[in-house]
Amino acid sequence: MPTYVSDASACQQGTPRQDGLQLATFAGGCFWCMVKPFDQWDGVHAVVSGYTGGHIPHPTYEQVKSQTTGHLEAVQITFDPAIIPYSQLLELYWAQIDPTDDGGQFQDRGESYTTAIFVHNEEQRRLAEASRTELAASGRFDRPIVTPIRDAGPFYPAEDYHQDYYRKEPEHYAADRAQSGRDDFLEKHWEK
Repeated sequence: MPTYVSDASACQQGTPRQDGLQLATFAGGCFWCMVKPFDQWDGVHAVVSGYTGGHIPHPTYEQVKSQTTGHLEAVQITFDPAIIPYSQLLELYWAQIDPTDDGGQFQDRGESYTTAIFVHNEEQRRLAEASRTELAASGRFDRPIVTPIRDAGPFYPAEDYHQDYYRKEPEHYAADRAQSGRDDFLEKHWEK
């Protein structure tokens, strides 16, 4: 996995990539649980776990976990919008989180585990705002939707051992996910 700041800077300014691929960046609590839901779709080229939104360049996991950097654990998705549109990624994102919790996600508490949609251009902002408004009006939740929509900034890939964790450590991943309460919540609120 790369140890550099992602090539998101062009996309952060709304400049399209020459290969036609785009970036989507979502914070949804522990990034271990946010990779698998996205990386198994046609049109998704990469899902990288990392840190974004804070004020410390090139933070470590321990720094972010200390809740002093302003960074959130997040995933950055490289995708082909001709195959999987951003609106579909938003639908997938909302169905992975508790958008009413502003103190973290499930068993993981603190700022670094809060939710956010980091938009890379005005079209993403428009779609994200519309999807949040639609979710708030749906009546699915009895509390307000608190997930913010923020401008994308530098994204710092996490340490190698965090990448594709569900594949590298399937038993630990499954146990951690079960203990977190995430799946119980998702089944209650998102199963159709």
